[in-house]
Parts: sequence; C-alpha cells; structure tokens
Amino acid sequence: MKLTMLGGGGFRVPLVYGALLTDRGEGRVTEVVLHDLDDGRLSAVARVLAEQAAAVDDAPRVTATTDLDEALRGADFVFSAIRVGGLEGRAADERVALAEGVLGQETVGAGGIAYGLRTVPVAVDIARRVARLAPDAWVINFTNPAGLVTEAMSRHLGDRVIGICDSPVGLGRRIARVLGADPKQAWIDYVGLNHLGWVRGLRVAGRDELPRLLADPALLGSFEEGKLFGADWLRSLGAIPNEYLHYYYFNREAVHSYQQAERTRGAFLRDQQARFYAEVGNPGTSALELWDRTRAEREATYMAENRETAGAGERDADDLSGGYEKVALALMRAIARDERTTLILNVRNRHTLAALDPDAVIEVPCLVDASGAHPVAVDPLPGHATGLVCSVKAVEREVLAAAESGSRATAVKAFALHPLVDSVNVARRLVEGYRAVHPGLDYLK
Repeated sequence: MKLTMLGGGGFRVPLVYGALLTDRGEGRVTEVVLHDLDDGRLSAVARVLAEQAAAVDDAPRVTATTDLDEALRGADFVFSAIRVGGLEGRAADERVALAEGVLGQETVGAGGIAYGLRTVPVAVDIARRVARLAPDAWVINFTNPAGLVTEAMSRHLGDRVIGICDSPVGLGRRIARVLGADPKQAWIDYVGLNHLGWVRGLRVAGRDELPRLLADPALLGSFEEGKLFGADWLRSLGAIPNEYLHYYYFNREAVHSYQQAERTRGAFLRDQQARFYAEVGNPGTSALELWDRTRAEREATYMAENRETAGAGERDADDLSGGYEKVALALMRAIARDERTTLILNVRNRHTLAALDPDAVIEVPCLVDASGAHPVAVDPLPGHATGLVCSVKAVEREVLAAAESGSRATAVKAFALHPLVDSVNVARRLVEGYRAVHPGLDYLK
C-alpha cells in the first residue's frame, strides 16, 4: 500500500513514519513517498526516517520527490501537511495581526484567516490533482486551518477527504486519565469545529463520568484545561473546552501576552527548525537524536503564552507525546482493513448538527470502516456554543468565497465578521497588511 506525504520535508513527518513502523499484518503501508518543494528539507527528513528504520525489519520503503504528480500517481492514501509560506509566513501572520491589537494565531482569528486565504487555493489544486491522478485514494488532511482546508478539498473529493487533529485526542486522554479511566475504553462526547469544540461527556461502561470531574475542584485543577480555564469557568460551561477556546474566552489576556513575548510562536518555530535543518547534516550528528531533542523542546513550549497568562505552569510530561500520528494510523487501518473504530475527525456534517448545512465540515466522533468516516449523531450544542460555531463557520465560508473569487472585499468581510476582530477598519488594514507581506495573496483584487 502506497502512502504519499505532502509536506514530506516537514518536521513532524517522522512521527507518522514512526507509527507506520509499529504496524504489522496485511494491508499495511509498504511504500512512503515524501513530496516537498524543498530538496534540502526532504533530504534532512529522509535521514531521520532512515535512522528510525535501521533496526526495523521490512520497514516501509521511502522515496522523495519534488514532482507533485509523480508523488500522487498510484497512491492509496495521501497525507497532506503542507505549510504555504513556511514558518516565515506564520510569523508574518502573527506580526501583522498583533500590530493591529488582534490575535494572529495560526488557526484562530486574523492569523487563521490569512493562513486560510493563501492555503485554500493550493489545497484545492491538490484536491483536483488527486481526483485526476489517484481517484481511489483517501486524503487525510492535517494542513491547517484543518477544518477549513478539509471543507475546501471536500468540494472536489467528497467524503474521500478526512481531516484529523490531535487536540481532541489529547483532551479526551487527559480527562480520562484524571478520572482513572482507560482512554481506549471511554466514549468521548465531543462536538464543534476544528479548534473550536467541547467535551460534554465522557462515558465509561455506559456511565457519564464528566459530572464527577466538574464537581471536584481538585480534579479540575489537576490537568491542562483545568489550569488554563479555571475550575469556576468550566463548571459554568458544564463542559471542557478545547484548549484553543482559551483564545476566545481570554482573548484580551492572550493578545497582551503575545504582544509582550520576546518572540511569537511562529518566530520561535521558524528559528528552532532552521537550526535543526542546518545541523542535521553535520558529520557525526545523529539525525534522529537531533530531531527528538528538537521535538521535545517544541512540545514543551506549546501554548506557553496561554499557560503563563493562566498561571498554569509547565506542561505535564504525559502531554508531550503528540497523538495525531496515531489517529492517522488508526484511520488508515480502519479504511484499508475494515477494522471498525471510533475516532474524532473533521468530516462533512450531513445531518449531525442541525444549525449547519450538510456540507459544512465539523469535528465530531465518527464510526470508521472500509467505506469511510461516518459522523455519529450528537445532542444539540447549547446556545452559546451554537452561536460561536455558526459565527466562525460563516467566516470560513467567506474565506472560501474570497479564495474562489479573488475578491478583496470578500476577504475584508471574512476578517470583519470574525468574533475576535473588533472593527471593519481593522479588517481592511489587515487585508492590506497581509497582501503587503504575502505574495501568495496577490490574487485578491
């Protein structure tokens, strides 16, 4: 089975390959094709993968190419984790937004819109090529903003594109761990959009254990989201929000913290990864050891500004292991081998949330089998959550419309309608600011 990885020179590719190395049996991936526009990054990641595979019998064969069509032909699965504009683009997204006093985070607020505007046209081109060159392939999308990009690709690939994210997995794992439950045996009632969802229940043996967590201040304060949001706010919500909702519920504090930081998250990652790619080829250097040290530093500093604002302290060691690669492997196994499982995924709504239309991509538990991912019926969201989900989905639709039409006015509308952008004039300046720093947004006229 052939897996093509778009963004194959990306830093987190070894996580996915490491998961593949643990997979055995019929229907496993035997060939991995890395595609990237940067030869140097491809070579660096290929060195890490070679060291990973050194002690593994019958490891999947790895090849690399900068030719997209060549990479796609004959693929059974396509894993998309591209970054249009690179980490310098992410750092620019943050700077332009913060200069206007609004959030520039990669997927939330102005930064997420800017990232979406330059990524959607590229993702749509990829979807069209997949449809032409590998019509039977399944696309697993990890490219951010994951829900928005998955929806853009679904207009050309239908249900054969599925978005994944590690945030719900980590949240469910933390809640189960605090409650003394095995995450593999727990049903997580999670619903929303990507980076905009809530856990409303966690069932073990048919019993909802979330009320027990919400009633215990000590338990609530013992894990990441409890420290971020505070026990009182979680009890008021009656749910545990995805960590990215900290940008909404504590927006003023988050923006202030980002403005005061020595470097934004994007600038930190840009500099950190530049060092990794520069050093990985040095004589005597173990590419795998260097990658592992760099990854550990990356994970330990994740959402550091938010945790500082909330006084949440350092991340727990158990939260540093990632997780999206396990979701990707479980998804591929379920489809390729008809190993039925339940995963929280980004898929088309169909009739899951009545407040949204059938084609809107949402993030919910899905039953997965050889025919794909099928969203599970969920209870309606409470009014406050429905309002936020509908508002952000409306913004995503304007981003898609702007990317399709090239309309600058529609792009302004997307920024202006976002809950975290407080002025139409700010929205206009954001569009001009982003056009000035991103050649990829020249299409907006």
